[in-house]
Amino acid sequence: MYAFAGARSNHRMIYAPVRPWLTPLCISHRLSPGRVVVIPDKVRSVLDANGLRAAEFDAGSTATSVLAAQQLGVTVGQIAKSLLFMGKDGKVFMVVAPGDKRLSSAKLKAAAGVKSRMASPEEAMAATGFGLGGVCPFGIDGSIRIFIDRSLSQYATIYPAAGTDSSGVPMTFDQLVTITGGAVGDFLNDETEVP
Repeated sequence: MYAFAGARSNHRMIYAPVRPWLTPLCISHRLSPGRVVVIPDKVRSVLDANGLRAAEFDAGSTATSVLAAQQLGVTVGQIAKSLLFMGKDGKVFMVVAPGDKRLSSAKLKAAAGVKSRMASPEEAMAATGFGLGGVCPFGIDGSIRIFIDRSLSQYATIYPAAGTDSSGVPMTFDQLVTITGGAVGDFLNDETEVP
């Protein structure tokens, strides 16, 4: 069963499989007409090896936690945002946390052992191969340490990106930890919610 995905390429319609459990919403203010985003092979191979499948939408429609939650029909907290940091020692690490929470600089410094800052879009692309809105913990260089905030475990299903700004992967917290080998801890700024 197929439905129109809302994109055109060389005047041909692009069709995508209908996923009855996810009904895409049209969030056209973030879209670039004709832009089709494909999940990177390195991510797809990790998902396939673990029996997971990404939900795919129009380009740009899951670029933020709020947009992703709207697109997937879930709470913002269920979106497992992946944030990349550059340590003062030059090493890169990633934190996966609920989309509606802020991170604590002090807790990140304690976990990573070094003061850090958010990676720039260029640094994120160079380190992971993923652009803004698509950074994910799958298929990345093994030298990038991954920290996963334990508060994600409160949800039966969480949704990290799949390497694009138009995807989400339904999975459990335990699956995320097992697949990524991430260190679980408390990295939030005392439950401060993102506005």
